[in-house]
Amino acid sequence: MKNTFRIFLLLLSCLTLQAQTAAINGIILDSENAPVTTAEIYNEETARTLTVDKAGKFSLTDLKKGTYTLIIFADNYQTTTQTVTLAAAEKKEITVVLEKLDFNLAAVEVEAEKREAYGLRRLRDVEGTAIYSAKKSEVIRLENLVANVATNNARQIFKGIAGLNIWENDGAGLQLSIGARGLDPNRTSNFNTRQNGYDISADALGYPESYYTPPAQALQRIEIVRGAASLQYGPQFGGLLNFVFKKGNPNKPIEIVSENTVGSFGLFTTFNSVGGSKDGWNYYGFYQRKQGDGWRPNSAFEQNTGYAKISKKIGEKIDVTAEYTRMDYLAQQPGGLQDFEFEQDPRQSKRERNFFKVKWNLAALLADFRLNDNTKINSRFFLLSAQREALGILTQINRPDPLRERDLIRGTYDNFGNETRLIHRYGNLDRPNTFLTGVRYYEGFSESSQGLADATAEPNFSFLNPGDLEIADYDFPSRNFSAFAENLFNLTDKWTLTPGLRFEYIRTAADGFFKERVVSGGQVIFEQTFNLQKENPRTLVLFGLGTGFKPTADIEFYANFSQNYRSVNFTDLAVINPNLIVDSLLTDERGFNADLGIRGSVKDFLTFDANVFYLDYRDRIGTGETVLPDPIFGEIAVPFRTNIGDARILGLEAYAEADIVRFLYEEKKDFAASVFTNFSILSGEYLNGGTAFVGREVELIPPYSLKAGITAGYKNLRASYQFSRVAEHFSDATNAVFTNDATRGLIPTYTVQDLSFSWMYRRFKVQAGVNNLTDARYFTRRAATYPGPGIIPADGRSFYVTVGVRFF
Repeated sequence: MKNTFRIFLLLLSCLTLQAQTAAINGIILDSENAPVTTAEIYNEETARTLTVDKAGKFSLTDLKKGTYTLIIFADNYQTTTQTVTLAAAEKKEITVVLEKLDFNLAAVEVEAEKREAYGLRRLRDVEGTAIYSAKKSEVIRLENLVANVATNNARQIFKGIAGLNIWENDGAGLQLSIGARGLDPNRTSNFNTRQNGYDISADALGYPESYYTPPAQALQRIEIVRGAASLQYGPQFGGLLNFVFKKGNPNKPIEIVSENTVGSFGLFTTFNSVGGSKDGWNYYGFYQRKQGDGWRPNSAFEQNTGYAKISKKIGEKIDVTAEYTRMDYLAQQPGGLQDFEFEQDPRQSKRERNFFKVKWNLAALLADFRLNDNTKINSRFFLLSAQREALGILTQINRPDPLRERDLIRGTYDNFGNETRLIHRYGNLDRPNTFLTGVRYYEGFSESSQGLADATAEPNFSFLNPGDLEIADYDFPSRNFSAFAENLFNLTDKWTLTPGLRFEYIRTAADGFFKERVVSGGQVIFEQTFNLQKENPRTLVLFGLGTGFKPTADIEFYANFSQNYRSVNFTDLAVINPNLIVDSLLTDERGFNADLGIRGSVKDFLTFDANVFYLDYRDRIGTGETVLPDPIFGEIAVPFRTNIGDARILGLEAYAEADIVRFLYEEKKDFAASVFTNFSILSGEYLNGGTAFVGREVELIPPYSLKAGITAGYKNLRASYQFSRVAEHFSDATNAVFTNDATRGLIPTYTVQDLSFSWMYRRFKVQAGVNNLTDARYFTRRAATYPGPGIIPADGRSFYVTVGVRFF
């Protein structure tokens, strides 16, 4: 009995010691010893964020023995980092004093940002060497998302961005295809797509399509600026899409992260990164591999992506960064379906000999020079060497595979450029103005070759006759020089005005040939070669104006107007496709974006951004219809790509998020719950042009789209549910409801639901989820060429589990 009592006391003692966890209690003050009641504290080791109470106090509990890095930040204060070392069961009291921001450029570069439940905020009026005042902008913070980032699930990652039309081409996130305001989502070609501020698309002028999408697991944030970005970043109608990578841990010489995912249909991904800082150096790199079988037959893929970056701080005024990115993937493409086939079985495949292959190499050298507290220069040199190859059968999907030689289309892209910016603050320190100017030089050389490849079912990307291609071969040299300037005037404490100008010189050229051939019985009975050699230089000046008014510190009214411009894609001139005839007289597109909106927050529990917009689109390029002779049917109607005419698109875009716990309780709790919704109402109409199109609806515009969801959590456990609904809309300018080849027709209304979970414990992280929870059958696009032609079904229900661990 005595021994039993001793054992009981020993166990009780052990349990008591186990319960005595360490804690950090603190208070955040300003330089006048007043509490900073808006401060937030981010614990890097536990990845938890908490808000101080009304007295500026906070408490971190349930901590183990070790060293903790706390990042303390608040609006209008300089961000600071505090390192605290705890012994077992130790409780420490700390006091942190935040200094108010001065009006200099250093204050603009605050690294730690306020963390919202969904990781969404807007860009500040001035960030780095850019002005975003009065522009429609969003920033997605990837670290706060509870989503399937392992496969770049765009539906979940971009859920807070109102008005986006997302094409779902595959379940692996190999390519990102998003559009906005009625713009074609295909490979995000209507956005100026960048990585860390420099171009990543194939050719910024003649082929701005992005076959490479940065892995979401490597991203710190995604920046989106709508059409008003045209003055600073180039005249694209969609605006700016910038992927910003993580940096090496600033407080450790080395940190390694490994995240591994398994999922339905043979999915396996592994992401491994290393980074750190020492003696003014910072480095970060990663390797990611994806592979899987795909939801449909003939959908297998494998992708490899690697990235390396090293930065050096030279003295107090110079920062230099070198980066290199390498990506390659091979994907089999199951082809498209006709409407009745989709209704029968959307998982079926009618093509087993189609493949797609991509290689992408990016290099960049970035330099920041701080001339003084008010003036800074940023210069970016960038280089792209890339190739994409499409192999397979391009004939209409309502005809069987002829089992003959396949088409092979090869594009190679080699370009380089530099963009240099200067930003300068001047005037009253209480109300400073900001001047921004920059120049850009870009030179590209692209080649498009199309001929026949073998008749096997293997991914053999070789021409049968490389010296005498059967279809087409073109060179597309291009050159661009541009200069821009914007000035942010703080007219009063509440009112800003931002005018801007951009000058563009663009020179595109084409040199090559295409062939017309008549084949009978497998023999060429007629062939004619057409040579093309032309040059198209042009200059243009774009103008923009933005204004913002803040009646209170938390609410802003904003309005802007910016002109836009988009040159003809050289693929419209080079690719011969029986499913799509291209007008040889295509001309560039022009127009403007205008926004009027209100954004802000209410008592720290509600954030919102709502705006109306008007997009004027002149000489819009779209798909109509023409009739061609056919050896089987006599005549067939095929899509015809041409300048449809002038269109106007207008709509409402709105986003709101409410922190339920912050609304109900004054103090921060261990549990959290937030709800969000974003919706858009859009309308588009052709005002003039071809008589067949005037008065018709603009294609690719869902009349409404809605995303809503809730994220809830307790301590380090979080769950997220998302509901998405997109209304029925047309896929071409003829407003066709149905066509036999399924390349045009309605995109029916669809609803998709997703469920995700995340749990963190010390250095470990587990994520899991269900995509397309109800196993809905739907599609988001009809393709005239690869990955079709025809209807491209979206993936059905799938599951995934990710396990991550952080070392050192």
